[in-house]
Amino acid sequence: MPRTRSLLLPLLAAAVAAPVMLAAPPAQAQNFFERLFGIKPERPPVPPRGVPEAPPAAPAAPGEPGAPAAPEASRPAPAPARPVVLKVPSEDGVIGQELQLNGTSGTLKLERSGTTVTARIKLPGTKISQPAESCTVPLANGNPITLSAEGKPEGAPRFEAAGAECPLRFDVVEGGVLVSSLGQGPVCTFSNADCATTPVGLWGPAGASLIPRAGEFDTARGVADKAVRDNYKLMTQRARREDVRPVVSEQAAFSADREQLCRGYAREGTHGFCHLRVTENRALALATRLGANTAVPTAAAAPRRSRPKPAVEPAVDGMNPDAAGEMPPE
Repeated sequence: MPRTRSLLLPLLAAAVAAPVMLAAPPAQAQNFFERLFGIKPERPPVPPRGVPEAPPAAPAAPGEPGAPAAPEASRPAPAPARPVVLKVPSEDGVIGQELQLNGTSGTLKLERSGTTVTARIKLPGTKISQPAESCTVPLANGNPITLSAEGKPEGAPRFEAAGAECPLRFDVVEGGVLVSSLGQGPVCTFSNADCATTPVGLWGPAGASLIPRAGEFDTARGVADKAVRDNYKLMTQRARREDVRPVVSEQAAFSADREQLCRGYAREGTHGFCHLRVTENRALALATRLGANTAVPTAAAAPRRSRPKPAVEPAVDGMNPDAAGEMPPE
């Protein structure tokens, strides 16, 4: 009897508390059953008061394990593994051509006699007594001057007239000749002819004749400029630390000298012939100094010709060209 009473007491207590449980909120009813049947829910541990929470972990530095991959910074394009070589101009391209200084004045004509190259030159200038008036002086009284072949020390064919009245050097470019002075300065004075001449510069075709090829020159200029930049980068990489500054200074001087030399060429702003030819020879000179074999070009300065498109067959009468295989309606 006592055992039966002990079993009924909890049931009676539950029956008595049932109305209270039904009227109580869900959270209180849940707590009542937990206390009645001895169910203890797991509660998260509460840190003791006065203990500061641990600060958040600092992000890992770049390169350490667990660090997020940082975006790669933009890097300059690497220099090519070998020099860029453009096509070497040939003197055959200018033999027999009538060339003019800056495409406007004087005459220069290279001729071949056997294995010897000669030049007939008329130098333009201004009168010494009347600087506002122009004059022309033919070297060797208009007779051909024998030129000495100096090989290709800077990639392009070079000739010299060291014994002439006005000592000159001739560097061949595609379609022209770059003339420089072998004397004390760029000016050659002829007192008997009352004429002072400055033959230094690019001798080439007349400016107006070059305008139809402006698009071709512009495309080739991009290739030549890139060849100069790539060869310049390669040269700075190969140079010793103490030799880098002279190379940088030389490249900066080239840009200024090219602008100074080409500004006088007729219609240069329209066709760009002078800038192109001077840049091509600069790229060849750098490639030669880097030890490249200039007989084998690795880049083409001339634009490639586009392939002709296949001819489109004309549509046949009565056929719909947009519906292949369909027969015309009867």
